[in-house]
Amino acid sequence: MPSYLLLQFVVVPLIAAAACYLVSGLIGRKVGWIAFASLVVTTLALLLYAGPQLYSDTAKQIVESYAWAPTSGLTFGFLADDLSLPVAILVNLVLAATAVYSMPYVESRVKAIHGEDRPYRIGLYYLNFLLVASGLAGIVLSTNLIELYLFLELVLIPTFVIISMFGYSDRERVGMIYIIWNQLGAFIFLGGIALAYVNTGSFDISSLSLLTPSVSSAAYWVAGLILVGWLVKMGMFGLHMWLPITEAEPPTSFAPVMAIVSGVGTYVIARLLLLNMPGTFQAFSLPLMAWAVVTMFYGGMVTMAQTDVKYLFAWSTMSQNAYSILGLASVSFLGVAGGVFYFTSHILGKFIMFSVAGMLLTQTGLRDMRKMGGLAAKMPFTASLFVLGALILSAVPPTSGFQAEWMMFAGIFAQGTAGTGYLIVAFLGLIATVFTVAYTFLPIKRIFFGELAPGLEAVTEAPLTMTIPLLAIVVVSIAIGIYPDLVSKLLIAFGHSLSLGGAAG
Repeated sequence: MPSYLLLQFVVVPLIAAAACYLVSGLIGRKVGWIAFASLVVTTLALLLYAGPQLYSDTAKQIVESYAWAPTSGLTFGFLADDLSLPVAILVNLVLAATAVYSMPYVESRVKAIHGEDRPYRIGLYYLNFLLVASGLAGIVLSTNLIELYLFLELVLIPTFVIISMFGYSDRERVGMIYIIWNQLGAFIFLGGIALAYVNTGSFDISSLSLLTPSVSSAAYWVAGLILVGWLVKMGMFGLHMWLPITEAEPPTSFAPVMAIVSGVGTYVIARLLLLNMPGTFQAFSLPLMAWAVVTMFYGGMVTMAQTDVKYLFAWSTMSQNAYSILGLASVSFLGVAGGVFYFTSHILGKFIMFSVAGMLLTQTGLRDMRKMGGLAAKMPFTASLFVLGALILSAVPPTSGFQAEWMMFAGIFAQGTAGTGYLIVAFLGLIATVFTVAYTFLPIKRIFFGELAPGLEAVTEAPLTMTIPLLAIVVVSIAIGIYPDLVSKLLIAFGHSLSLGGAAG
């Protein structure tokens, strides 16, 4: 295995970010290919070198550790294991596809804002885009709580810049809404980190396992602060006010990344709390499952009422993040594995749906679905991609969504044997899935079928640089749906490694 493999996963996008900005004046939007290449190279390196060892069980984990502040005993490190490897690879694949899709979109957005070509603005977009990519890689691979927090901040600032500089309606205000709410979540999370350090003397994520209710009552406070901090960042009901507008008003090319940023909390909760503090997390199980179901129903109902295609999928993110939380809160090995699996499938489907919304906007100039109709005749490839994205989000076989959802609900209903309350919540969660089918398939009729809406006679298909990345992600989703072991083998192994007992186990 090459030295610094996991470090490269974080550093290469940083180098590419600087390169994109420096050469953007010479090659304009083509800097997107630099971003794409950096993400593909790191993904392939991780997949080809770490993948075979973890899949073949020759190594349970791959760890890299580096000196940070030796006099203080601080180190930083990266970890690839059954949980982080599939998440890191699928997140990077979505980011790579987004980098290609963004090229024509951002160029047109810069012209719309400034009335002229400004290639350095495109370079600035990709600079911040790759900073977010590096930050997400760090969040997924980190072994240290302070390190994880710093990568979280690395994601926060460039996301704010992209929203504020390239977004739509009142973008500066939307950027401030995003940064205030997400900084609130990060601050609560930091409180949990500080309390954990006071009680363990270490910032290592693994040190959280030393905190148990039998040892210290602070265990509940640590778990609660970490949990609430990330639930703010995931937009759970009551903490959701910021989420829809900050996913609907950024440039649509960046909206799939926003879905990853809000949903990555699923991974962090699994890594920090379910792996290291399962007994403490168990106390939050039933209330958290109920909260997730309320979020699913509320988010689904509000999504159904949307007429703006971008707000439609922005609101749906709130509902679908709650699916993953429902799986984690079941505290069953299949529920936890399925919850993380659902997150990875969700970002595949959401990339397609948000990207189609962007294609509709660039080709028609419209976001209001009431002004659309009959576009399948003008954009047949786009219409097909929209249907395929709807199949993924609605968990229809043979897509990844189907495999993730059945695994998750198998775990949720297994927890139902622990008591009537769990069983009721499980049934309500299953009923809530009807909303996903409705709000993903009803827009197909409104946008693509019926008579062609007035003023859309000259509409043409989107360029290949926008459509081909979507097709590639559809292929990935179907491949996982047909052969789910590509993802589920590792995640189920992670689920089995958790210290879960009784029906939950």
